[in-house]
Amino acid sequence: MARTIQQLFDLTGKTALVTGGSRGLGLQMAYALGEAGARIMLSSRKAEDLEQSAADLQAAGIDARWVAADCTKEADIAHLVSETLQRMGDVDILLNNAGAAWGAPAEDHPVEAWDKVMNLNVRSYFILSQMLAKQSMIPRRSGRIINVASIAGLGGNPEGMNTIAYNTSKGAVINFTRTLGAEWGKHNITVNAICPGFFPSKMTMGTLKALGEEKLASHAPLKRLGDDEDLKGLCVLFASDAGKHITGQWLAVDGGVSVVTGG
Repeated sequence: MARTIQQLFDLTGKTALVTGGSRGLGLQMAYALGEAGARIMLSSRKAEDLEQSAADLQAAGIDARWVAADCTKEADIAHLVSETLQRMGDVDILLNNAGAAWGAPAEDHPVEAWDKVMNLNVRSYFILSQMLAKQSMIPRRSGRIINVASIAGLGGNPEGMNTIAYNTSKGAVINFTRTLGAEWGKHNITVNAICPGFFPSKMTMGTLKALGEEKLASHAPLKRLGDDEDLKGLCVLFASDAGKHITGQWLAVDGGVSVVTGG
């Protein structure tokens, strides 16, 4: 007998690892997974931010823990995986969300900044997915990997936004998602990507200040920016059995911007 929609979206008994989870979009999605019943392991670089965010999740009735890790460092990723498996058991859902951006015209963009963005936004997604899959998902023939990309990965930028490394990295994440989804389907692991549009956050504060919220919102058919609820539904779809026949896909959550720009 087919399960109800409530049963399909239920994550009770599942464990999720969320990188870049102490604030912004990562924390929003951690709440979504926790509200659907999952236990949450948060990770980011700063212990004090993680401690506060985990406490806030716990206050909302969510089983949440944390491990500080710098995902640009392979040793930190290995530590994150071993700590999570040791403290929480097998991981069912990996949300690759840690990210960095850098603004500079392409002709003046520092190479070190290019490397920093690519290391965190692409290389860390691969290394963490590989380690976690080998140690937990592939042996159990079960897993959900969600990669946070961006509509920046679908094309170029409007005038005034100079983020070539970020756009390049997010384009790479989209094709990483497709390729990994195709390869790991045989292990019953789904791999999908979320492409947020413009959401107010610490990372986007500079652009918001420079261009203004009204101007940015005007590019979207829905005439607004993303809010603190808009990623929740898609995240839980990709994480749950409601999305068990979806893999290698990306979906924009951008108020319609990519429809207009042709992404």
